[in-house]
Amino acid sequence: MCMAGSVGKNGRNERHDVKTVQILLNVHRGALRLPAPLAEDGGIGPKTLAAIEAFQRTVVGMANPDGRIDPGGSTLARLRAGLAPELDTAKLKGIMVNATDANIGKYAAALFAKMPARDISPPLRQAHFLAQVGHESGELRYGEEIASGDAYENRRDLGNTQPGDGRRFKGRGLMQLTGRANYAKYGQAIGQDLVTNEHWKQVADDPNLAVDVACWYWETRNLNQYADQDDITTITRRINGGLNGLEDRQRLLTRAKFFLGL
Repeated sequence: MCMAGSVGKNGRNERHDVKTVQILLNVHRGALRLPAPLAEDGGIGPKTLAAIEAFQRTVVGMANPDGRIDPGGSTLARLRAGLAPELDTAKLKGIMVNATDANIGKYAAALFAKMPARDISPPLRQAHFLAQVGHESGELRYGEEIASGDAYENRRDLGNTQPGDGRRFKGRGLMQLTGRANYAKYGQAIGQDLVTNEHWKQVADDPNLAVDVACWYWETRNLNQYADQDDITTITRRINGGLNGLEDRQRLLTRAKFFLGL
C-alpha cells in the first residue's frame, strides 16, 4: 500500500500520505472542477479537505462524505482507478514522492522515451526499474554521488588505475555508474568519449545520459528477467553487490506497484 495512514478529517495526515492523495486528486481535477491544481506539498489544508469531500460526493457517490481516505478503503481505490494506463508524470510523482517538480521535469521525458527502448515496458519491469533508480538517485534528487569518490581510488576492479580516478569516475547517472572501466564500456556502447577532458561529468549533467546509462546498466545485466520474476533481492544484489538499502528499495517498489496498477 502506498499510504501508511489515513488522510483527511481525523486522519494521521503524514506528509507523504497527504502528498500522495493530492497527486491523485489532481488526476481527477476535471471531474472535480478544481479551478487550479492542488499544491502537492503534503500539507492538509482546506482546499485538500474540500477536494476529498468533492471526490467522495461526485465520483465515489457518497451522499454524506466523511472527508477521509483510508489505506485499502474505497475512496483510495477509486482515486487509483482514475490513473492513466501508461506511465506518466502523475505516476512518476506518486512513485518518487520525495522528488520536487523540478526533479520530475528534469528526467520524465527521458525516462518515458528510454525505458521502452530497453524493453522496460511491462508494468512489473517498470516498477522494479523505477524502485531501483529511485533508491540509487534519492528519488531523482541526485544525478551524482554525494561522496567524494576517494573510496574508489586505486580500485583496480573498477579500472581505476590512474591517480584521481576515484573522484573522476565516482557514481553518476540515475543508477550511479562507477569506475573508469564502466565509464569506458558505456561510452563505447553509445559511441561517446566519457573518460577524457572531463567528459565523465556529462553522465550526471545530461539528463538523457543519466537516464540512458541506468537503462543500459539494467539491460546489460539482464535484470528484466528478474523483474519478471518479481525478484527484488537478486536485482538489488546485481546492482549493489549486496543488499544495502533493501528496505527503501522495497518501499519504492510497493509505491511503484500501486501507481502502475499491480
